[in-house]
Order: sequence, then C-alpha cells, then structure tokens
Amino acid sequence: MPDLLIELFSEEIPARMQGKAADDLKKMMTDGMVEAGLTYASAAAFSTPRRLCLTVEGLLADSPTVFEERKGPKVGAPDKAIEGFLRGAGLTRDQLEERDTPKGAIYFASIEKPGRPAAAIIADVLEKTIRTFPWPKSMRWGAGSLRWVRPLHSILCVLNDEAGSEVVPLDVDGITSGKTTHGHRFMAPKQITVNSFEDYEAQLKRAFVVLSAGERVDAIWEDAKNQAFANGLEVVEDAGLLREVAGLVEWPVVLMGEIAPDFLGLPPEVLQTSMKEHQKFFSVKNPKSGLIERFITVANRETADNGATILAGNQKVLFARLSDAKFFWENDLRTAKSDMTAWTSALSNVTFHNKLGTQAERIDRIAALARELAPVVGAEPDEAERAARLAKADLSSEMVYEFPELQGLMGRYYAETAGETVAVAAAAEEHYAPLGPSDAVPTAPVSVAVSLADKIDTLTGFWAIDEKPTGSKDPFALRRAALGVIRLVLENDLNLRLSSVLSRADERANAVDLLSFFHDRLKVYLRDQGVRHDVIDACIAMDGNDDLAMLVKRAIALEAFMKTEDGTNLLQGFKRANNILSKEEEKDGVEYSYGADVKFAETDEERALFASLASEGPSIEAALESEDFAAAMTVMAALRAPIDAFFDAVQVNSDNTTVRRNRLNLLSDIRKLVRSVADLTRVEG
Repeated sequence: MPDLLIELFSEEIPARMQGKAADDLKKMMTDGMVEAGLTYASAAAFSTPRRLCLTVEGLLADSPTVFEERKGPKVGAPDKAIEGFLRGAGLTRDQLEERDTPKGAIYFASIEKPGRPAAAIIADVLEKTIRTFPWPKSMRWGAGSLRWVRPLHSILCVLNDEAGSEVVPLDVDGITSGKTTHGHRFMAPKQITVNSFEDYEAQLKRAFVVLSAGERVDAIWEDAKNQAFANGLEVVEDAGLLREVAGLVEWPVVLMGEIAPDFLGLPPEVLQTSMKEHQKFFSVKNPKSGLIERFITVANRETADNGATILAGNQKVLFARLSDAKFFWENDLRTAKSDMTAWTSALSNVTFHNKLGTQAERIDRIAALARELAPVVGAEPDEAERAARLAKADLSSEMVYEFPELQGLMGRYYAETAGETVAVAAAAEEHYAPLGPSDAVPTAPVSVAVSLADKIDTLTGFWAIDEKPTGSKDPFALRRAALGVIRLVLENDLNLRLSSVLSRADERANAVDLLSFFHDRLKVYLRDQGVRHDVIDACIAMDGNDDLAMLVKRAIALEAFMKTEDGTNLLQGFKRANNILSKEEEKDGVEYSYGADVKFAETDEERALFASLASEGPSIEAALESEDFAAAMTVMAALRAPIDAFFDAVQVNSDNTTVRRNRLNLLSDIRKLVRSVADLTRVEG
C-alpha cells in the first residue's frame, strides 16, 4: 500500500493562517480521496512559514470497482425519457434490463464504474484543493488566474512504496509537480530531492528547517527559559505569542537582549505590551522585583557573530519604540496629577453608539446606577459614583490610544497617581471583569458596583434600541455581559432584585424580555455545573425569580433533593395529586382551593396526612423565609410517607359529595405547599 507526500511551497504564509491552512489541506485532500474511493490508514499535516505539507500512509493503490443499479422509466415510456435515462447512465438501450414490478414493467440499468489508479485520483483532488483553497485572504501574481496566500513556487507530490517512488503528474497554471523542494532560504537554499516523508523530514532538518510547529514551539520555549534562568530571570509566559513566533521562523534561534535603563521605570505591562505588539518580543522579568529587565527575540537563522548584529538592530528599534511609550506615560501622568476629569470631559466627543449617545453620557448613566447599587453590594455611594466617573477616563489617554488592550490597567495607575482611594483606582481596572468564563470576578464592593452598572447599562441600552443577539451573532457581546452580571451576583452572593434594577437603568428596555435573556444564560451556566434543565425551569417558574442568588440556591437544593429516594417518590406522589386535582377541576369547572377540614376525614391515613401538612407547613414556610432551601426540601421529604399511604388507602372520588370535595381540597393543600418550594410540575419523571 503506497504512502503519499505533498508539499505546497510558497512565499511566507502569515503565522496566524498556518495552523488552519494545514488542517484545511488535510481535510480537503482526505475527504476528496475517500469520496473517490481511495481510503487510507493515517494522515498528518504540517506548516512552516514557507510550506504546507501533508503525509498520508496506507493508501489503496487503486479505488475499487463499483457496481450501481438505477431504476429507469416504465417500459413503453416516451423515447425522450428513455434516451435521457440512457445518457445519464452511459448505456445503450440493449444494455437495459426489463423487470416486472407491482407498478408494471420497468427498465433497470446496471452500471459498472471501474476503479482508478491512486495517482489519477490524487492529481484531481489536489488540483481542486489548490484552486479552491479557503485562504482568508489570497492574491494573484503574474499573468495566471491561480490565487494563493502568497505566490506559489512549487508542488511536491510523491507516491512511494516498497518498489520505489513516483511523481504524481500535475500542472496547475504552469506549476508542474515534482519531487524537489528547498531548505532554509538563507542557510541551505539549494534544491532537495526527496522520495518519502521520512526522507523529506530528515533532509529538511539537515537543511535547517524544523517541519513540526509543535517542535519549534518547544525548542523556543525551552531555550528561552534556559537563557533567562542562567541570568537569574524568568520569561513571562505568553502562549499566543509563542505560537505566533513559531510561525515566523523555520529554524528558531533564541536571543536575549537588554532593555536600556531609561525604560525600566515604565510599568511592566507597558513594556510587555509594547514589545509584544510591535516586535514580537517575549518579556523577561526579575522574579524578585517583578520588573521587566530584558527581552527574548527569535531569529530565523544562525550567524557567525552568534546573533550580535541581530540583537543590536533589535535593541535600536526597541529603544525608539519604548521612547514613544515613555513619552506617552510621562504626558499621561502629568494630566492625571492635574485633573483626570479632563479626560472624561473629552469623551463627550466620542460616540459610544449612534442611538445610545456618547461615552460621556454613558458614564453619567453608569455613575448614577453605581450609586444606586452601592448599598446592595456594601459600597459607599459617593465612592462608587466617583469610581464610575473615573473608570473609563483612561480611554482618552495617549497610552490607551496607542495600546487599547491596556484600558483599565492604565486607569488604575493614573487614579493612584491622582491620589484617588485604593477602591476607586482598583475599580478602574476591575470593572471590565469578568470578560470570560475563566476570568476572576471582582469582590471589592466599589469594583462590584461599577462592574454591575457598566454591564447592566450595556444590556438595557441595547435592549432599548432592539439590538439583541440573534443565533450565533452577538456583535456587542451581550451574552458575555449577561454572564458577567450572573457571576458577579452569584459569586458575591448578592440579593439583587434584577427586574427593578433593569427598569430603572433604562425605562425603554423591556425588563421582562431582558430577564428572560438572563434566565437563558443562567440555564447554560447551571447546566455546566450539572444542574438539570427541568430543575432550573421548576425554580424559574417561582415568584422572585429575578433574585438570581436565591434562584440558584433553590435550584441546587432541588437538584440534590431529586437525587434522593424521598425526592423521587415525593415527585410521583405530587404528580399523582396534581393530575387527579387538575382533571377534576376541569371536569367540575371549579377550583378546589378553599382548604380541607379534618372533621370530614374518614380514614386514619387521611387524618395522618392532615396532621403532617399541619405540622410540616410552618417549618417549610420558615425555611423558605430564611432562604434555607435545603432545609425546606428536608422537611418536605417528611410528606412522602403520608402522601403514599393516603393514595394507597383512600379513594379520592368518594360517592359522598362532601367527602369528595374535602379530599380534593386536601390535594389542593398538598399542591400549594409543595409548589411553595418549587414548581414540580416542570420536573420530569
């Protein structure tokens, strides 16, 4: 069984596109081959800045011959219908077979599709793959019509087995396939001839090309850590930057350089962001002081001077970049010391959304809402309002204009410089959190107040102008904002009546509709924690469902209760009572909810149920009042035995009208008491 090697060799492929491109090459080729009947044992794809590679092992030498039977028109059908069927089948009339069927005599065609050699199938699939490759951006060059991410230079396509190797013939806009490639652009540019994947990978390594992106990542990281460790320093981890840098080089050479003393006073985050964004440098910090003191760069070649010239050039460019950052920092500090509100005033010229006003108007709304929320979260109202008014001031700063990803963090630095309280400064950074499910949630009261106000203003504002998420589209990240509110409330155990807060935040927003959106996000959040959807629905159906903390406590307690034998049996007893009661109420056209009287009880089981409801009812009510839902469930479990005994011994629909009515009212008492804990009609089972 032959193996296949493909390489598409081009000018530099952007690092961000390489991983997906390798996956796309693998999928398009293997799917196409399998569809044509050419199966395989395994496949793997690789990428470097200048090449995409695919290796496929255990291919069939030929696709199998396939026999297909097609049902045609009726015997005696018009000639045009029969001729059309013959053209589609590629047969003549004398090759058709007549068969009797329940619907009369029908023509049938037996079609044989001979197998094809692997090389022919591969050539067809590879040409189609190249011509339809899904690059995010592509270009044409020269006079040809072919589009590729960068000019495509060569196509290597080789089949090999025990007998040897052969080139799969292919011509795509004048680029003919072969068995040659090239090594490193500078260190080994000569042509290489290969016969198999093992040969290809080994020769590339000798020609200073590391084919595996994972191997390049590991080599860069280990060498960077070792160089930093040798100098008593640590490399700041950045997995995204590591993957990107590994996509910029075929032969990684790790070099460590120094940062000029002029810039060591800059905030570490400024140094790290500037070096990463502008030059793809890793930051190297002193673990004792936390300061960024050096940088790691990754060259694409070895040099006679061991990288000294490369480092000198990088340090020269870095000096210019950090000079700009230092200028921004010093200017911003002067403004912060003078009057941070000048930045906030400048935001009156910045539009947040054309239907929701400016950033300054939005800040006014957030400040008012933060003051209102302050008592709920334990913050001082004046301090919460002050924090909200300054939280977004840094959006006008020169540093955040240059590096938007530093918003919030720079606000904290500037607020500290301006002499604001620790809580106000912290809120500037923390009010954006949480941005994702793994982010920490603010716990400082002022930060919580501003964070809630910020997210609630976003949600009510966009709800008011009918800009809601649809399907997979959520351009304003409203799902993320709602989840942020949910986590802030739950992880800080806040008793917040969300409906009233939403209504006051923006009267134009449909608070009921928006609360339903929160419930949908809460269902996702709780399902991830193992709470069943029907249990969540049973709790959402209760009064007070806009108090998310209380709702979740109820849902968790009910989930635990439903896993017990008492919970399962009580659910069955409740549903039996509810079904009988609902049926009789519908039949009689009345509601049995006026209270049962024990004096009409005829059996011991009946009287025992009366006694149990009378004794357990106040305990359940007290537990619910204190939001101790676990205790309420425990007390409710005591109803299981008397309810079971009642149904075993008592016929609800007695011939005695008074007794029947009393028993139906007794079922109504059961329903009312159980539904005060949760709406078990919504629980499955």
